[in-house]
Amino acid sequence: MEFELKALSPEAVPRALAKAERYRLLNEPSEAESICLDALRIDPDNQEAITTLLLALTDQFDHDRTCVAEAWDAVDRLRDEYERTYYAGIVYERRAKALLRNGAPGCGPRAYEWLRDAMTCYEKAEAIRPPGNDDTLLRWNACARLIMGDQHLVPMTEDRGEPLLLE
Repeated sequence: MEFELKALSPEAVPRALAKAERYRLLNEPSEAESICLDALRIDPDNQEAITTLLLALTDQFDHDRTCVAEAWDAVDRLRDEYERTYYAGIVYERRAKALLRNGAPGCGPRAYEWLRDAMTCYEKAEAIRPPGNDDTLLRWNACARLIMGDQHLVPMTEDRGEPLLLE
């Protein structure tokens, strides 16, 4: 069944985005995502809506793998280089944490690689961060502590198997 979605008025976008943030805090990321999509229909370049959408999508990584591609699309829509780099780190970090929560056998090395990718993004963002904004350092430290505190978070090893014997 198809419905024609109702459009927000441009004046309602700020209030809707505040509501989206509340839904995220209430652990209702799909509600926040829906609100952000409504706001973006009216104002497609609204950076607050894109950022909130991105975070709502990453909140759903545990249950919906299609959200990963959508989160990367949202990162690409961010205009500011610092924001793009910082939020790319958030996507990597939250992918790693979702993988760890799901607990698949052998997930440690993949999660480790994603955490290291996040840390690389945070280091790049640190170099261009606005004065007084140390968010990248907080995120980098959180990733480092997670790696240091979990013995399963180790780099991937190349398993080359047995060498072939030629006769």
